Amino acid sequence: MQPHSLFLKIIPYILFLVSSSFILPKNNVKNTLGNADSKPLKVAIIGLTHDHVHWVLGRENIGDIEIVGIVEPNETLVARYHKQYGFSMDLVYKSMTTMMQEVKPEAVMAFNDIHGHLEVVEFFAPKGIHIMVEKPLAVNVAHAKKMMTLAKKHKIHLMTNYETSWYASNAKAFDIIEEGNTIGDISKIVFNTGHPGPKEIGCSKEFLEWLTDPVLNGGGALPDFGCYGANIATYIIKGETPKTVTCVTQQTKPDIYPNVEDDAIIVLTYPKTQVVIQASWNWTYGRKDMTVYGKNGYVFCQNNEDMQFMTNVKDGPKSLKALPLLKGMHDPFAYFSKLVREDFPLKRYDLASMENNLIVVQILEAAKHAAETGETVVWDEYFKLE
Repeated sequence: MQPHSLFLKIIPYILFLVSSSFILPKNNVKNTLGNADSKPLKVAIIGLTHDHVHWVLGRENIGDIEIVGIVEPNETLVARYHKQYGFSMDLVYKSMTTMMQEVKPEAVMAFNDIHGHLEVVEFFAPKGIHIMVEKPLAVNVAHAKKMMTLAKKHKIHLMTNYETSWYASNAKAFDIIEEGNTIGDISKIVFNTGHPGPKEIGCSKEFLEWLTDPVLNGGGALPDFGCYGANIATYIIKGETPKTVTCVTQQTKPDIYPNVEDDAIIVLTYPKTQVVIQASWNWTYGRKDMTVYGKNGYVFCQNNEDMQFMTNVKDGPKSLKALPLLKGMHDPFAYFSKLVREDFPLKRYDLASMENNLIVVQILEAAKHAAETGETVVWDEYFKLE
């Protein structure tokens, strides 16, 4: 996560760039520019119903991944994306079984509903095939634990992707926090995540069908956007679990989202820190911003690159624009390729790690229970220690 100390002495400018590659372990910093001689990772896409699939279908070919198969039974959806992106129809299969009879991918990327993540892991993990899923890892703790058990048993990487993992502003914020004395000990973290609503912003009908289903998505705005803050907070607090979880949800648009909540406020308490996650399909604009408050100052990530930080009240806030992440480590597909190829270790609290993402699912499940009962969840009582 932090750059190799050699850069501190030799290449200060490169250090500033590399500092944005916050999910890369120290012993791999030297490889962040990629290896032109390495072969692309052969991946299969499982499902096209998650609108985040556009990120990979429309991605520039930089030689790090090669799509060798697409599994999607919805022929209308396949035809629409074939027309939009021009991929060969020879790549398309109606099931994971038929695809595996003809294609041998090294890894798969799941862009199906969240409930279906477990089925993907159950099918591919025993075959030794690495897996990336979209956030969150699973719809509930039971699914998450099964998935992790399979991944560890069969020694595969099981990575969870969040858009915010590739925000240069968040990467720079982590560096500022790690400096310790810059803003001081952290007392509060506030996340504002969401948009005006998935239907309002024009999500595809195939995406809406499961995103607004309490079984297939595990809820509405709570898991959809609550997971971002839970993931980043777990990273900043280095894998510590909260002492308590409180949550209030609302259904302000039952005519549009009759089966799920469209607004959630989650409050997590830690021994010295409070985390507030405001996840909503009711914002007037799309946002994924974070403010970390310390004893002396704060750091505010307004979006992917724009930031403010203050080290003390006397000097006041300063504006900062974070530099982009290095090419080859700038998105989930580049990172996933390097993770599989180099098999580098992840800290248990790293953004993409299974351990971090189990805690995320636990937070979401505890928040859901708190909202349903109107009672604060005490972590160690709700999740009985074994």
